Amino acid sequence: MHKPLDVHFKAVKRILQYLQGTLSYALQFTRTFKLLLEGYSDASWGSDVDDRRSTSGFCVFLGGNPVSWSSKKQQVVSHSTAEAEYRSVAHIATEIIWMQSLFTELCVPVLPKALVWCDSSAAVAVAGNPVMHSKFKHVELDVFFREKVAAGVLQVGHVPGSY
Repeated sequence: MHKPLDVHFKAVKRILQYLQGTLSYALQFTRTFKLLLEGYSDASWGSDVDDRRSTSGFCVFLGGNPVSWSSKKQQVVSHSTAEAEYRSVAHIATEIIWMQSLFTELCVPVLPKALVWCDSSAAVAVAGNPVMHSKFKHVELDVFFREKVAAGVLQVGHVPGSY
């Protein structure tokens, strides 16, 4: 930088302190020949007390190794826990479909069916049912991934929310 100010030195100092405090943090990758795309999603319904929007989070694994993750506030207010979870599954489905496309272009041989795990049995039921339920009629945006489930590209399953 040409003329750093005191604020710049403070920022650099803060970054260096963060790096020093997190030296033991790491991502460990293991070698595997079974390249399965598998994702886990979760949502907290209405967690923001100001605007009641839910927060979605997901992590995508390739061969058991984390390759993509996100935590993001949803764009709209969900009417139920199931809807918040469903939108979270739609978010991870978008990511996995993009990754499948990328790996296909790069000629990386991933298994053809990706797995998505969600802790809401209601969201899993809606994802696998071709008939839109009456309580979900207002959810039009995130329906695209149900086509991928019907085509056998994605499989959505239930995983318990707590252990």
